Amino acid sequence: MSQTTLPFFELPAMTRARRLEGRIGGLFRTRGEDFETVRVESLDLGFDGIAGDRHGGFTRRSGGREPWYERGTEMRNERQLSLLASDELAAVAAAMDIAEIRPEWIGGNLLVEGIAQLSLLPPRTLLFFRGGVTLKVDGDNAPCRFAGRSIAEKVGGGTDVELGFVRAARKRRGLVAWVEKPGTIGEGEGFEAHIPEQWIYPA
Repeated sequence: MSQTTLPFFELPAMTRARRLEGRIGGLFRTRGEDFETVRVESLDLGFDGIAGDRHGGFTRRSGGREPWYERGTEMRNERQLSLLASDELAAVAAAMDIAEIRPEWIGGNLLVEGIAQLSLLPPRTLLFFRGGVTLKVDGDNAPCRFAGRSIAEKVGGGTDVELGFVRAARKRRGLVAWVEKPGTIGEGEGFEAHIPEQWIYPA
């Protein structure tokens, strides 16, 4: 039997795995079906995310972000939690020429401090919290008009603010993540982000 030999190819440039320290500056959750969140002192997280939260559950229904499925298709919920960064929110607000954007207005769950350019953390990054919780990053959270509309309701500006948020918040709107190891996260709790080795697929 002849043996097939794969052609030799050079590996692409690699960015080594790293670890970064961060902390939680605020915790938030929804009440019922409301998109906006309210501040809480701690979050109890299960494998289904935050029990009773608008974005909790093992599965979710597909929407405009998944055009490859018929809208409303049941799928794995990789968007259990919304992570935002104080410095990115401030930068987006400045770009929109408004005073502030609060995490609650756009459905945030965790306000992260200490990690620069939070929204650029790659998929598969693991967040290990001091109290034992582990979150897995699915990826960056693309800004949408729904969140922009929520901001406009607070600061005025109508459609200009709604669309302005979509433009200004690109790659600065935070991350979505899901619970890999459940437990409780408290405000002010520290965590370590384990960023995996990265490369660009060359084909």
